[in-house]
Amino acid sequence: MMKQITDIHELRSIQMDILDDVHRFCEAHGIRYFLSSGTLIGAVRHKGYIPWDDDIDIYMPRADYERFLKTYQDEKGIYRAIDPQQEPHYYYTFAKVVDQRTRMVEKETEGYEIGVYMDIFPVDYVTEDLAERERIFKRKHLLYKIRRCKISYSNPLHSRLAYLCYKYLPISVAQLNQKIRKLVVREAPTNTVCNMTEAGPKMKGCFPAEDIASQVDIEFEGRLYKTMVGYKDYLSRTYGDYMTLPPEDQRVTHKFEAYWL
Repeated sequence: MMKQITDIHELRSIQMDILDDVHRFCEAHGIRYFLSSGTLIGAVRHKGYIPWDDDIDIYMPRADYERFLKTYQDEKGIYRAIDPQQEPHYYYTFAKVVDQRTRMVEKETEGYEIGVYMDIFPVDYVTEDLAERERIFKRKHLLYKIRRCKISYSNPLHSRLAYLCYKYLPISVAQLNQKIRKLVVREAPTNTVCNMTEAGPKMKGCFPAEDIASQVDIEFEGRLYKTMVGYKDYLSRTYGDYMTLPPEDQRVTHKFEAYWL
């Protein structure tokens, strides 16, 4: 019988243990990662979680991300890295490392069993041609919507074009994954990078590649982890005035339940 995890501190403790193991593995194997998104805001502004936050996010440059997914192993067999390219019914197009002793219940992963997790987002080079970049962003947004509908019938499409493509286009999730990869993965370096998954920011969230040229230490929940050398520039470009607390009605948490198996 599963036991529900109702204490946010217990949930965070599980997530922190995942982060510790990913940090251990990356340091041992020369894989670059960076605390990112709300986790990085929390590290800078609170030296830990944003008070109402309940997840952990990291970025990896594309080459490091793919090497991590091919090689990651924890020492105790507790954790598992989920590779979107290898999981036909997995809802997301970015990786997660999950604690296999737990189970999450959330609308997006209905029909796919997943444990308490940490998110890992690949960072890709993007074109310097702004018109071409806009075209790519629009196309990837449509492809992500079609993919979501192929996997999760409970997730409504807010696009008539996506619905028509979903209904009449004879394409599998694997084929959609290939199309998305071909669209967003750019081998030749450019001066700009971005999180190009469906959870990535819009075009304003792109930032200079020099921001991820190296790693620096940063404190999070009393421990030192890694983030990008240009983290202040990344945060200001993506979030604006990230040091100011948002209004209370914007301090939202994720919608899920967590359990011990």
